[in-house]
Amino acid sequence: MNQNILIVDDNIDFCSTLAEIVRSQGWKPILHHSPEDAIAYLEKNASSISLMFLDIEFGDRSRMTGLDMLAHTVKHFFTIPVVMISGKGTIETAVSATKIGAVNFIEKSILAQDKIIDVLKSASETIGSKTKNIELVRFLEEQGIIGTSPQILEVGNKILNYARTDLNVLVTGETGTGKKLVARAIHAASRRSKCLFVTVDIPNIPREIFQSELYGHVRGAFTGAMDNKKGLFHQATKGTLFLDEIGDLSPELQANLLLPIEEKTIRKVGSVEPEKIDVRFVSATDKDLIGAIKEGKFREQLYHRLRECEIYIPPLRQRREDIPHIIEYYTKVHNAEFEQTKAFSPSTVEYLKNREWNGNIRELYSSLRVALQTIMKNDIEISDLHLALSHTSSLYSDTSQNVADQNPMVFSTERSLKEDLSLVDKMKIESTLKVNNGNVSKTAAMLNVSRETLHNKIRRYDINVQQYRK
Repeated sequence: MNQNILIVDDNIDFCSTLAEIVRSQGWKPILHHSPEDAIAYLEKNASSISLMFLDIEFGDRSRMTGLDMLAHTVKHFFTIPVVMISGKGTIETAVSATKIGAVNFIEKSILAQDKIIDVLKSASETIGSKTKNIELVRFLEEQGIIGTSPQILEVGNKILNYARTDLNVLVTGETGTGKKLVARAIHAASRRSKCLFVTVDIPNIPREIFQSELYGHVRGAFTGAMDNKKGLFHQATKGTLFLDEIGDLSPELQANLLLPIEEKTIRKVGSVEPEKIDVRFVSATDKDLIGAIKEGKFREQLYHRLRECEIYIPPLRQRREDIPHIIEYYTKVHNAEFEQTKAFSPSTVEYLKNREWNGNIRELYSSLRVALQTIMKNDIEISDLHLALSHTSSLYSDTSQNVADQNPMVFSTERSLKEDLSLVDKMKIESTLKVNNGNVSKTAAMLNVSRETLHNKIRRYDINVQQYRK
């Protein structure tokens, strides 16, 4: 683990005092007196920094505040834990710093040596935990699974834990959440990764050739069987067989999977000779299989054999903090492919973060792809998105109702930009009130506005604060 700590403060005497304490604990302090100088240093040396102490105020000599640099660090050097320090600490500032991503916030007036040592010990634990998470995030990103939320990290940990075994895994979640990506990641992290990952696209295999496709057949087994044929089970030997949309398989055909899964034995169509197979089964569905069992539509035996382990992927609306990361990732991919420098403005990212995304990652990716390829400007604003995203919104909305009435975050040409921005503003206030159980003071601090401003907005948008109080 690196032993370098970056101290960013314009008070030279304070920097020196803090550096001595840091040095006494076996760490190497690196001092900078402005955010600009510190960022320039991090551009080349971020990997060598384990922790940053960062002041809030930098006076007129710097264009950036400490909160500005904190936001920049969280976005571009997210591996570095940041402890904010301030001579003018307020609850509002502390809440803002924590919300942006600081791991701790302490006032200079109480920054005694014992306090700093406690912070360093706590940071050591944070660094160890964060290092593990960084490695996991990188592995997931290599598999196309983007995010740093606790929910997605839990999915990642299960992927790695189950991949070490040969147990059958059932991947569940709503449509568009990335179940196939998770299945591929299990294969990639397993001992079978050097062999094939074979997909059985269950809804698209005609039932009359289902057995032939999976088990293969011998010559003459049926009309048109001119040669011996190997099935998908053979292709997946020593690898992984992915049963996609297993919930769509009819009860009659489900019986065909029981013997191969339990005894790892198959027979080609037209043959009486059993063959041993070495295959790991991963399945995925967006269906309620327990409900299907109760209705007689899914075999309980098959369910238990396929679900030795389960990975549930939460919908995008339950991990909204991942949306900015997903937007940044796909924008980078687009820019690399098309040699462009496009970007979504912060307000546009916030807008997208608050949409419902009924189609989850698939809908978000489709929307980003359309926007990036059809909007002919580098800096994409909310107003640019209306036409680009109107078609994807309708795909994932209930057509029996007016789309705009059903989901106010769906872009509508019937509303002005000002009206859409007001909707974003209202939804942000309501979601923050919900987090704070209707506490207006905490909500104002988290939104970085005064209580008076927030009260005015609450009246303007006719928000009932009481409904958020438990």
